[in-house]
Amino acid sequence: MPRAKHDLGELQARLGYRFQNADLLVEALTHASAGSRRDNQRLEFLGDALLNFTIAFLLHRERPDWQEGAMSKLRGVLVRTDALHAWALDLGLDAALKAAHPRKAPPMGPKPLADALEALLAAIYLDALAGGGDGILPVRALVEHRFLERIRQAQPESWTRTDPKTHLQETAARLGLPAPVYEQVGLAGPGHAPRFTMRVSVGPLSGEAEGPTRKGAEGGAARQLLERLGTHTGA
Repeated sequence: MPRAKHDLGELQARLGYRFQNADLLVEALTHASAGSRRDNQRLEFLGDALLNFTIAFLLHRERPDWQEGAMSKLRGVLVRTDALHAWALDLGLDAALKAAHPRKAPPMGPKPLADALEALLAAIYLDALAGGGDGILPVRALVEHRFLERIRQAQPESWTRTDPKTHLQETAARLGLPAPVYEQVGLAGPGHAPRFTMRVSVGPLSGEAEGPTRKGAEGGAARQLLERLGTHTGA
């Protein structure tokens, strides 16, 4: 995709990083649907690890008062798809993806954009490394710019209390259990005031709750299962 290399200057300016090997940048923005031999899936795999490592490093450095559990929970919040999607939009990755796919635009949902962001971090790392530099430094600079103040100001009680689904996902991973699976098992009440019953399962364990919205009922089910697992998300 030679034209794409010339259309991505704005993205590099927003990143504050100029690629020496433009092919890496194009690869990071190439979705699997393009049918290219070099799509961004391998870079996304590496970028996911780099992002998790960098945030873990910043949490360890900036929050000496926190134990492993609190650091793990906040890292889970920061690397969620919705958080990475918002970052991707702020960088203009949606426009960059369109430029990299001049014939047919790739999927533009939260997951493809979050994946492209992780692939981009890996591309920066490899490009800097190939140039003889320390590949992690430009990656850390970007992650610090995005998340440092949030890490410094975070109060564990606020996000553990309001985000039981993320807490459950992190707890399951820490205990070596399968990822949570949610399903609707009941619907009652009139159309203008429905009551949803949702169940969440983690392996053989499950929790169930009712609420006026699916999201609220899922949160209640997650909170119930967390209590069964011996943890909680606060009041």
